Amino acid sequence: MKSIRVILISGLSGSGKTTAIKALEDIGFYCVDNLPILLLPKFIELCEQSGGKISKVAVVEDIRGEASYPDSPQIPSDAGSGQAPKPVGSGPAGGAEEEKDFLKDSRRIIQDLKREGYPIEILFLESSNPILMRRFSETRRQHPLAVGGSIREGLRLERERLQAIRDMAHQVIDTSQLNVHQLKEKIQQYAQEGRPSGQMTVTLLSFGYSFGIPFEADLVMDVRFLPNPYFVEELKRLKGDHLKVAEYVLQWEETKEFLQHIQELIRFLLPLYERERKTHLTIAVGCTGGRHRSIVIVNQLAEILRNEVTKRGVFLSVQHRDAEKG
Repeated sequence: MKSIRVILISGLSGSGKTTAIKALEDIGFYCVDNLPILLLPKFIELCEQSGGKISKVAVVEDIRGEASYPDSPQIPSDAGSGQAPKPVGSGPAGGAEEEKDFLKDSRRIIQDLKREGYPIEILFLESSNPILMRRFSETRRQHPLAVGGSIREGLRLERERLQAIRDMAHQVIDTSQLNVHQLKEKIQQYAQEGRPSGQMTVTLLSFGYSFGIPFEADLVMDVRFLPNPYFVEELKRLKGDHLKVAEYVLQWEETKEFLQHIQELIRFLLPLYERERKTHLTIAVGCTGGRHRSIVIVNQLAEILRNEVTKRGVFLSVQHRDAEKG
């Protein structure tokens, strides 16, 4: 295994790739924005020749292989300046055939680098269509793949063409509900967890239906059928990570049965996903507000499954999306 760590950042236009790479730069990554994928092997080779001065790098990869538009309307790189970032290119890329070639080259190059022992990780950012459309509207920018000025059509095309890259990702992050500080924290947390490249990641994510279903979820579990601590006065203002709330939620027979069934489902699915070389699995557990029942269930599942999945070489991550809301 090579000593240099490489994180490739990809994702939808406006999802926060610029913020992501700046977050990595702040914790010591050598960062390059929109490096053509064909130059990636040479770039890594040169970094290896730095005599150990460059041990971790992050690269933003654009589906079109060119730096033709700015990223993340919601979180502009010059926030607070009163001016919108200026485009660096001259408009949309070429046709579908060029994009197919880019995706084909991307897969081939990433696979070649992994075979050579480089720990390549792909971090994919996305967001919901309404949020992305609002970001583009607020900044009065055109989506790079917009057809006839339609942002919605541009997003549809981009999702379709990026699906192959998303499927290769080690981590998928939905930035719909994140501000610049939350996204930066999430990116840095991922980078500092030290997960070996190629290791499958299972993310247990709690959320509140009041704030929408997580876009990145592969499986969604609804636990609103469980008795709600919100209606118990002494528990109402506490969160699901508090012992009293956990004891309340876990005491019910339906809670115990649900946990047993979901454990069996995960145990059944993991080897099948591994066989398909799936690199990330996000299991979202939702209650009404995301502050009580879903947090308890996610924490309990993590406690039950951690040793088992670790033995399988699977990295387990726990996230509570809406714990501070409401």
